[in-house]
Amino acid sequence: MAKRLLRIFGPLILAVILVFAVLAMPVKLGLSKVSASRERQAAVSLSPNVLKGKYIKEAALKGKYVPFFGSSEWSRFDPMHPSVLAQKYNRSYRPFLLGARGSQSLTQYFVMQNIQGELRNKKAVFVISPQWFVKGGTRKDAFGYYYSQLQTTEWLTHFRHDAIDQYAAKRLLQMPVANSDHFIYQALQRVAAGKSLTKYQRFYLETRKNMLTHEDQFFSGIDLPSQNVNRVNKQAEKLPTHYSYSALDELGGRIGKAETGNNPFRISDKFYNHGLKQELKKGKLKDFQKNLSYTESPEFADFQLCLDQFARLNTNVMFIIPPINAKWQKYTGLSASMLKQFDQKIHYQLQSQGFNNIVDLSDKGNVPYFMTDTIHLGWRGWLAVDKRVDPFLTKQQKQPNYSISDKFYSTKWQNLAPSQLKQYENSTK
Repeated sequence: MAKRLLRIFGPLILAVILVFAVLAMPVKLGLSKVSASRERQAAVSLSPNVLKGKYIKEAALKGKYVPFFGSSEWSRFDPMHPSVLAQKYNRSYRPFLLGARGSQSLTQYFVMQNIQGELRNKKAVFVISPQWFVKGGTRKDAFGYYYSQLQTTEWLTHFRHDAIDQYAAKRLLQMPVANSDHFIYQALQRVAAGKSLTKYQRFYLETRKNMLTHEDQFFSGIDLPSQNVNRVNKQAEKLPTHYSYSALDELGGRIGKAETGNNPFRISDKFYNHGLKQELKKGKLKDFQKNLSYTESPEFADFQLCLDQFARLNTNVMFIIPPINAKWQKYTGLSASMLKQFDQKIHYQLQSQGFNNIVDLSDKGNVPYFMTDTIHLGWRGWLAVDKRVDPFLTKQQKQPNYSISDKFYSTKWQNLAPSQLKQYENSTK
């Protein structure tokens, strides 16, 4: 009976042991190279698996691809989208779009953990959405959707005993998804308390990281969506053969006018007809944002994680602050003075630490066809971004001189009214 059972189950047991051994062994180079077509797919896919993984991102960013961090704005593909312009005019770089709906600073910080070598002494683009900075900060379900154990184990195997790591661990522990692995959860508790990891925890994390890295190498490219590559190709066909800012701006105006003809907000008819029109008829959206504020939020400290990481890696970053559609802002009652105060606060956090490459478009919400919908850049807006981003990425830039301060992790900073910036600066010198 024992021999019979061994013949039946032996091959299965052996297969399981072999699979575990392959996944647990230290990661080595030598897997098949990521093809150029696969990199191109991944760069515009906005796939959660790509965002959470490492293998494809790492391969692409070693070459001509540049990380473009952000969120839902990347999904608005029109002829002036950064990926379209870079392809059409054969730029020396290609955007690798990192982010999608619901991704914010905390997600982006962990995304950086397994591409540190590709960020060190290089350049990046980062879109700061004012809408991230609400009272509650990042939504726990949205963070959980993009959460990556691979990125977390990578971070835990090289964390330092300082404010950035303690804050990151405490913040992660506030997310229900942090408890998806008991041993990782326990390790996070020790980091949050300023303690070293135990030998067993280090062994487990290294083993788990190797397994997850192998899984990512084997599976991250499977069923990679390709529809966005087709969208980029289709939009590129609408552009003139040779680049001309004035010609493209005129084209953006014509396309915008043609696609925003049926609504008072000058936003995409497709977006307007897809639910917004019916909501407006109900009358529930008038002044519904009048009490909304972007000046007090834990997002300011989460954002500091990203700044801290960029500074550690000496990454030269261009930050983009998009506007809000002015007609929509007025209709919903969103305070113009509050938006200006948010702008002041985020500028202070950036510039006081040496982040001076800022494309501030917050005053462009009234420019016709600048936005594709209520909060996202469109036709002429993307072109305005390109006017600054292209020379930043293609020409030699002055090396940044960062001066990071842990004060931006404090609850006091998160909740500080922008009107108190002067007093705050004097009190923290």
